[in-house]
Amino acid sequence: MSEIRLAAESRNEFGKGAARRARRAGFVPGVVYGHGHAPVHLNLPSHDLMMALKTPNALLVVPIDGKDEYVLPKAVQREAIKRTIEHVDLLLVKRGEKVTVEIPVHTEGELAPGGNLLEHVLQALPIEAEATHLPESVTVSVEGLEAGASITAGDIELPKGTTLAVEADAVVLQVIGAQASQADADAEAAEAAEAGAEA
Repeated sequence: MSEIRLAAESRNEFGKGAARRARRAGFVPGVVYGHGHAPVHLNLPSHDLMMALKTPNALLVVPIDGKDEYVLPKAVQREAIKRTIEHVDLLLVKRGEKVTVEIPVHTEGELAPGGNLLEHVLQALPIEAEATHLPESVTVSVEGLEAGASITAGDIELPKGTTLAVEADAVVLQVIGAQASQADADAEAAEAAEAGAEA
């Protein structure tokens, strides 16, 4: 995983007014915490941060007290309509430190014919890895899987140095038969009709 350097600035003004001024100037207010360190308030360049966060679990490098530090995004607050970044919480990490994060699960291949559907029971897989070597995602083959088949966390081959942070028998993906999915849809439609009739 590559490091993404952000030209962050220390933030000494707080409150909604200060945050609005920072956003107008092209910055996003953020706070860094972790390792028993007092929270550090920063303004981060808005566009650069937005581009960096397109990478899951992006490893960011920001200046803190004149020294470059590694941080990971932990919580991102977005504006409801425009989806612009309003605020970000960052976790201070050290090289060699193990951290727990969630990585996206991508699939490849085609299910067995018959109109079956693939359900992502877990949208992301919890894993533990070294903070400066976090995998961006894992890819799972679903080639030829039939209705009723499932893939558990333990079935997924993880990158070297990565361990599961969830039970191995936790279902990540499952294949739903076309008839079952249609029955579910019919049941939902019937419930909606009943609710409408009662109203």
